[in-house]
Amino acid sequence: MFMICGEALYDLFLVEARPDGAMTLDARIGGSPFNLAMGLARLNRAAGLFGGISTDPLGERLTARLEAEGVEPRFLRRKPNLSTISLVAADAAGVPAYAFYGVQAADRALTPEDLPSEAEMAGVKAVHVGSYALVTPPTSEALAALIQRESGRESGHEAGRASGGRFFSLDPNLRLNVEPDREVWRRKMAEILPRMDLVKVSDEDLRLLHPETSAEEIAAAWLALGPALVVVTRGAEGAFALAAGGARAEIPAEKIALIDTVGAGDSFMAALLAGLAETGRLDRARLAEIPSEDLAELLRFCAKASGLTCARRGADPPRRDELPALSTSTPPHP
Repeated sequence: MFMICGEALYDLFLVEARPDGAMTLDARIGGSPFNLAMGLARLNRAAGLFGGISTDPLGERLTARLEAEGVEPRFLRRKPNLSTISLVAADAAGVPAYAFYGVQAADRALTPEDLPSEAEMAGVKAVHVGSYALVTPPTSEALAALIQRESGRESGHEAGRASGGRFFSLDPNLRLNVEPDREVWRRKMAEILPRMDLVKVSDEDLRLLHPETSAEEIAAAWLALGPALVVVTRGAEGAFALAAGGARAEIPAEKIALIDTVGAGDSFMAALLAGLAETGRLDRARLAEIPSEDLAELLRFCAKASGLTCARRGADPPRRDELPALSTSTPPHP
C-alpha cells in the first residue's frame, strides 16, 4: 500500500468574469496529495491519504469522494477546522495561477500526535510527501516526525532501513502563495532529500528554488544527496530522469488538446509510482540500477497519464485501462 501525506481541498475555477463583477465558478476536488492518492487508486494500486480533513460540508464531500474512489480511509484525521479553498485562474496556455484561502484550515492542523500507529502502518510499502503540507506548521512538524520515524536513516547512501524498509518519494510542488519564503523551501529540501528514494520535481519548481542553476545541474546535485532516481518534468518539453546507477532518459511531452494543466504533475507522479510497483522496482536498490531503456518507457507511461489529465477539466487522473502496458509489468499488487 501507498500512504500519501498532505492536503485535500477544493479548487474553484474561474469560468467567467462578467463586467458587473459577478463570476461563474466551477468547484472541483483537489490538493496535490489528494489527487495522487486518487490517481493511484485509479491505477489499481492500494493507496491511503494521511491528512487533516474538515468536518465541514466540503470536508464531508472530500471524504465521500475518497471512499468512492477506493482510497483507504484509516489514515484520515477529521478536524473541526474549515476546509482550504483554492481559487484557480488558468491563462491562455492552460497554466493555472492559484490563490489559497486556508490559514488554520484542517489540512494544516495535523500534529505529531496524529501520526499513524504501528498497527495502522501495517502493509504500507511506500510513503509519499510533498506540497505545502511540508512547510505549514503544525502539519509540517507532523510530517517531519513521520519521515524521521519511518525512513530510519540519515543518508540515502546507507543501505539499512528501520520500520520495515519503507520506500519514500517526494514531489515538492512549491506553493509560494502559501509559504512565500523560498529559503524555507530550500531548508526543507536539504532536510529531507537525503531520506528520499525517489524525487519528482517540475522545472518550474527548480527555477523558483534555484533560479541561477540549470535543471540538469540541480537534478545531479539532488541525486548526489541520496535518492535512487530524480525525475524532472518540463511541461510541454517533456521530462528527463537521472538514476543513481548512471541511467539517463529523456522523453517528449504527449500531444493533446489542452484544457488545463491542473493535476498533470500529480497524474505523472501516480503513474510513476504505479509503474514502479508494476515492474517490481518499488525498491531502492533495483530502482538505482534501472536501465536507460526501461527508464524511458516508464517516463513515456507517465507522460501519457499526464497528457490525458491535461485534456480534461481539473485534476481528473486516468484509469489503468487508459494507459499502455509496461513491458516488464507484474500482477497489480503494491
